[in-house]
Amino acid sequence: MRIGVIGTGRIGTIHANTLSRHRDVGSLILTDADPARAQDLAHRLGETAAPGVEEIFRWGVDAVVITTATSAHAELIGRAARAGLPVFCEKPIALDLPGTLSAIAEVETAGTVLQMGFQRRFDPGYAGAREAVRSGRLGRLHTVRALTSDQAPPPAAWLPVSGGLYRDTLIHDFDVLRWVTGREVVDVYATGSDAGPAMFREAGDVDTGAALLTLDDGTLATVTGARLNGAGYDVRMELAGERDQIVVGLDDRTPIASTEPTGPPAADKPWAGFLERFGPAYEAELNAFVEVVRGERANPCDGREALQALRVAEACEVSRRERRPVRLTEIPGGTATALP
Repeated sequence: MRIGVIGTGRIGTIHANTLSRHRDVGSLILTDADPARAQDLAHRLGETAAPGVEEIFRWGVDAVVITTATSAHAELIGRAARAGLPVFCEKPIALDLPGTLSAIAEVETAGTVLQMGFQRRFDPGYAGAREAVRSGRLGRLHTVRALTSDQAPPPAAWLPVSGGLYRDTLIHDFDVLRWVTGREVVDVYATGSDAGPAMFREAGDVDTGAALLTLDDGTLATVTGARLNGAGYDVRMELAGERDQIVVGLDDRTPIASTEPTGPPAADKPWAGFLERFGPAYEAELNAFVEVVRGERANPCDGREALQALRVAEACEVSRRERRPVRLTEIPGGTATALP
């Protein structure tokens, strides 16, 4: 199997490393907007670098992995679909709903595969939470509390093209909330604060955000995010039911300290960022993609799943901007059935 990797930045380098050592992947063709960067990575991995995207399709590949800037995702997905190629793409499909819907339509018309990179679905903690909910261990689920807090903010130049805190970061929480609970979000109320560095205000973004979500079975969920969490990278999900309560992301590296005399000590080596925290999950999702391409398993996260997470993020942005509750029926993109 030969796979084309388009984009060799941070996450592209990680994915190329994973694929290069995969027993079912014979070779890679790498390309990047910075040809020297692709050439350097290809040299280190013993793979082939291409001058540009044109060569990826002309030289012939069996599948494509897209890790470019988000602005290029939808066009590349469409091009791969028209070429009949399965695609793995980092989230999101696009920064807006029209672009997302257009790309999904191209994939569905072509009858090809689009697997989206929501790596938390492959994290053992979230998988364990999903099993606990689905097995009935928690009883009736009544409350979910999810959070994502970055230790340091992204570069200022990234903020205007990132889509904002809800689309860029908390979209992972929205996706995994649906995946773990098997329920759909019906309405949201969101707010945010730009009281931090000026670069957030200049980009029309917020450095801290919070949202209250109501699920279709009445479960209440809160999702919070922060760009400047000095203690470390913190990603957790607490699920409380009538019988039991569990938490994802609580271990000896969770950057939180207890004020109780008998509480656990602060982490000696807190998580620094998402690449470290979710390293095994990133590898697992690429292994799954290879299995999908080989016809050995069903697509674990298709474009329609990514669309629903984006619709929740869009609803949060409308709510934050207009300071009102927003029902998901107000957001284009149709309705989805609860996840099995």
